[in-house]
Amino acid sequence: PLHPLFGARVTGIDLTAPMSDEDVGRINAAMDEYSLLLFPDQPMTDEAQLTLTRRLGKPEPNHVTFGATGKIDYFATIGNVIDAQNKKGNDDAHTLYQRGNNMWHSDSSFRLVPTKYSINHSYEAPGEGGITEFVSQRVAYARLSASVQAKIDPLHVLHDYVFSRSQIAPVDPNHAASLPPIEHRLVRTNPANDRKNYYVGSHARSIVGFSGIDSRGLIDELLKQATSPEDVYGHQWQVGDTVMWDNRCLLHRGLGYDADRWRRLMRQTRVSGVGPTLEE
Repeated sequence: PLHPLFGARVTGIDLTAPMSDEDVGRINAAMDEYSLLLFPDQPMTDEAQLTLTRRLGKPEPNHVTFGATGKIDYFATIGNVIDAQNKKGNDDAHTLYQRGNNMWHSDSSFRLVPTKYSINHSYEAPGEGGITEFVSQRVAYARLSASVQAKIDPLHVLHDYVFSRSQIAPVDPNHAASLPPIEHRLVRTNPANDRKNYYVGSHARSIVGFSGIDSRGLIDELLKQATSPEDVYGHQWQVGDTVMWDNRCLLHRGLGYDADRWRRLMRQTRVSGVGPTLEE
């Protein structure tokens, strides 16, 4: 276990080796149960990571690259490394843009078919900072009273990338045009175990049918209840860590680091969901 409420450290498996159907099934079952899995000391490469991603489902194209250029790329590079000698500092535009990841969010919740799993591998980790925090909206939903659960179960919420990221830095106009607001269920159900969670985060803009004040009040209260300090798992990255998490029910955020002092390099791929949440 990584935390009393969710998450597990997994040893005894090489994610870069050929994976049997049984192995894939065990990983999916563990994700359904624990929501977040840490696989330490993995000899990962881009080729192996994309193969792993495809074994777990359909790879999701990087929305930033596609939105700005129209090109398909299944990787995102997280951090400030340019090459072996050079890195981007605190004042670089790319570093500033990545600070949007410091807000609690679920990856690609602003897409019609949002991310199922994110897979991050750490190649370089700062000696201080750079922690990623996680919380479970499944745990938070289970703590709600039956009356509140009944109130929010039928609701829909609009998720909007431009709404959230423009609070941090300007969004490329082509990128913004590719990501109109998307309507999702406020409460989602894991099909493997029927456990429910609510689905908010920084991209959640408004509740359909609610006034602006009431809408923000409900979203902010649900987010507050999910992110109590005692419910947070903070992951301090080590070189060789491969971490996989379930965006259907977890929120995460980065805590930042001194990019002038440290180097940080992670590669991320994502497994796409199976369909729109309104069809779940």
